[in-house]
Amino acid sequence: MFGGPKVPTLSLSELSQDAFVVDVREDDEWQAGHSPTAVHAAMSLQGEILNRLPADGQIVVICKSGGRSAQVTQWLVDQGRDAVNLDGGMMGWEAAGRPVVTDSGEPGFVL
Repeated sequence: MFGGPKVPTLSLSELSQDAFVVDVREDDEWQAGHSPTAVHAAMSLQGEILNRLPADGQIVVICKSGGRSAQVTQWLVDQGRDAVNLDGGMMGWEAAGRPVVTDSGEPGFVL
């Protein structure tokens, strides 16, 4: 197997309603649509991500399809945090019929 250790992953069906979800997509992607309960912390601002996350508890990381969130999840794990990558990302979220909203609460879409 190549690459490093397997990144911890969580399926959408395993996601609890009270999970802390951080969306690491860029601003334009976030503005187009996101999970109504997610916190935005763009991957490009990696140094600031830790400031936007709780000190304890599991952190569920999401992006469009899972690639960027896997990288951030691994970085968070390396920082000693309990982080998991949400399998399928926002594409899977939207395909499963989960709500996608804009900051104003209006319906959004995955960019």
